[in-house]
Amino acid sequence: MISEDILARELIRVVNHYYPKVGELLDGCFVKVITCYWGRPPKRLQYIGIYCSDEMMPYLQAQKDVLREVADNMGLVQVVILNATRLLRDPMSKIKHGDPRLWLDLQLVAI
Repeated sequence: MISEDILARELIRVVNHYYPKVGELLDGCFVKVITCYWGRPPKRLQYIGIYCSDEMMPYLQAQKDVLREVADNMGLVQVVILNATRLLRDPMSKIKHGDPRLWLDLQLVAI
């Protein structure tokens, strides 16, 4: 199996190669492959999570079809665009304690 980090880097490489304008948008974002299990029996599903700032959100939403096409060709089920600024400001968020490395990466994106 290919690790999640390698899949995320490969997605960024493919987007930069075929869609350079969208690749420029991803330069200011944190891209992560997220694995979840769903159904009975549990089926392994992987999707792309793109963490971005408030300012980048509308531009990425406009290019979501392109990102979904690339993700679909890589065998990933969906693309989810998340607002990093809101996640960091949420007082109920457990990201800081649950995944400190992700929390630090989101700090860089939200600036």
